[in-house]
This record gives sequence, structure tokens and C-alpha cells, in this order.
Amino acid sequence: MKKYIAFIAFLLAAIPVWAIKTISVGQLEDMLRTMQQDKKSDAEVADALKQVQLNEELTVGTMNGLIGNVPGKLTIEQIYVLEARSADLAPPAKDLPSSPAPDAAAQKAILDKTQAYVTGVYMKLPDLTANKTTVRFQDNVEAVAASSGVKGSVTDVVTNSGFVNPASFVHYINSTESVVSLTGGAENPPSEKDKTLWGANRMIAVKEPDPSLGAVFQQAQSAGTLQWLRWEIVNGKQVAVFSFAVPKKKTRMAVNICCFPDVSEAGIARFYTATSSAVLGGSGNGGGVMGNMQTNTNWHNFQTTAPYHGRLFIEPSTGTVVRMIVEPELKISDVVHQVDTRVDYAPVQVGSSTMIVPVKTVLNTVVVPNGDSQAGSYSTRCTLFTSEYAAYQTAKAK
Repeated sequence: MKKYIAFIAFLLAAIPVWAIKTISVGQLEDMLRTMQQDKKSDAEVADALKQVQLNEELTVGTMNGLIGNVPGKLTIEQIYVLEARSADLAPPAKDLPSSPAPDAAAQKAILDKTQAYVTGVYMKLPDLTANKTTVRFQDNVEAVAASSGVKGSVTDVVTNSGFVNPASFVHYINSTESVVSLTGGAENPPSEKDKTLWGANRMIAVKEPDPSLGAVFQQAQSAGTLQWLRWEIVNGKQVAVFSFAVPKKKTRMAVNICCFPDVSEAGIARFYTATSSAVLGGSGNGGGVMGNMQTNTNWHNFQTTAPYHGRLFIEPSTGTVVRMIVEPELKISDVVHQVDTRVDYAPVQVGSSTMIVPVKTVLNTVVVPNGDSQAGSYSTRCTLFTSEYAAYQTAKAK
């Protein structure tokens, strides 16, 4: 306990230096408890949370326990950010089951059940529609242009005077709602073309639907890389976690992110010497250039087919997949550094039937917003999308 108190004292003393610290969920709990005892304000606690990132998953159960004892909405917002940013991580070791790993035969039996479930049940789900609500959190954005077409508006975190640029920290941007269609449990691309000027609005849009469970399982199975990882607790039940990796030769994982700038100069340039400068209107003191130059910016998508790795969370007695994590492996030279997705599945009532369908997704992205500028250094932008699905219905026949 003493080392946690010393850590927290150091962290608080650092305000407003804003150096990012990596901490565990236990350290986060101690940090919030100490700040509550010290009667720190909502803004002060939120500012402190902006200085940390987690090295373990902040589960929904733990998050709900934390939210009940925080000073206000600014702190709650930052706890939601920590939960989303840690969604792909393993939970604290103390929260993992102590059950021994199943032997090779039992592992194969689980995967055989999973194959039967994915191909025989999940991929044969009827065409469905659902209401999808997506919340965007983002850093390094100042405002949304009035003509952007994005529903909602920017809400900046209120911070103390120690912040040079409050918007440089991940914070709530907006919430959007849409009706989506699913075929075989996989979300379909939107039927209407999106004309929003995303890059010009200092935002991104993910142009591919969330990864398909059917496609991911079949590609992982084809790659022969499904292997036992550990037990975990999901929704109060012990589930089997298998890892996988799909190489470039086996992948069909499309990454399509909008939009990044191509900047070009166009116009007329007249070069002159000391002799010709008087004729061209130069200074007369030597050579130079004059003319009418304009800067043009064209926006383009980043598109690739990437190898990827991830994990499947499986109910061992039925083979039902309750969670999937997919992490594309992108090149360090790409303008998209990260586009990691977690999909949670749960039973819902659809008409008179109960179906296991996506109920929540968390998408973590990191991009280079200025594109390939050939500069020696660059800045990145983190955007988090959390989506929830509701009101599932069978799609009407066309």
C-alpha cells in the first residue's frame, strides 16, 4: 500500500506537467480513493486521469464500482475513456480464474463446437436490422465544421489553467445514431454514400464494417493458428480464450480509413536574375522568384489488406463466441497505426426467437492526421468509438 501512496503523491505533485503514466487497475482504484479522501474537485480528478493509461482491462464491473464514488461528470467521462482504451487488454491477474488449462483433447473439443456454432448457427442468422448508437471520443480536435454533416456537437472538457490545449487529451466529441443491417451476423456497408468531409473536419471515418465473426474464424482456422491462451470471466461466466494470427497470405481483412491529405502547389513561377529583375518587377538586388502559386489539398482514403491477430472468447460447453478481439498488423510507415476492434455478443429477443448477436463494439484507432508529409516528425490522433446495438428486428423482404 505504501508504494501506491508514494506513486499517487508523485502523480499529484506532477500536476500540471501532464506526463503520461502507465498504471494498473489497482493503482487507479488507489489513486481515486486518495483523491476522494483529499476532497479533490471534479476538474482536478479528471485532469489527473488524463495523465494515465492502463496496462490492464478496466472491466465494466470494476468501472461501475468506481463511478459510484467520483465527484462529477468530468471524472466519469475520463473513466469511460480509460475503459474504452483498455478494452483489448487482459484483466488484472487477480480477476482470472485459477482453473487449470484443459488438455489438448478438451481444447480440440471446444474448437470443434465453435466451428459447428459459427458455421451452423451464427453465419445462418436471418437478415436483421438494428439501431446503432456510436459515441466518439477523440484528441487533437478543436471544432467540427458546421457543414460537416456530423450529428451532435463538440463538447470540450473543462480543465484548469494548467492545460495549454485541453483538446489535446481524449474527450467526448459526439454521439450518432443509425439503422444498420446485418447478414449472417455481419454488419453490411451503408447503402448510401457518405459525403462528409471527414479529413477537413479533423476527424476520421472507418469505411469498413466491424470484422465478421464468420470470416475471422474461418481465416484463423485456415491459418492453423488457433491456440489455447487462458480462462477469463465474461458476464460472470468462465470462458475459454483462444488466440490466433492470420498472416498476409491468408487474410482478407480490409482496412479503409477516411481521409488523409495530399498537398500540392500549382501556378506560375517566374525566376529572375539581377539583369532581368527590373523587367519582371523584382527587387533589382539579385535573383529571385515571383508568380502566382496556390496550395491545393486533395483528400484520399488509406486502404490496405492487413494481416491480423486477436482472441476468441468461447463458452466451452456450447462453442458460443461471446467476444472477439481483432488487431490488424499495420506498418510503422502507414498513416494508420492502429484500428483494433472488440465485439461483444449476447442473446437478445428478436420477435419470438432468441439470437446471439453483436451488442457492443469498441474501436481504438491511432492515425497520422496530416498524412504522408515526408516530415522528420509527425503527430498522431487517437479516436475511440463505442457502439451499442438495440431494437433488433428481422429485415423486411424486398
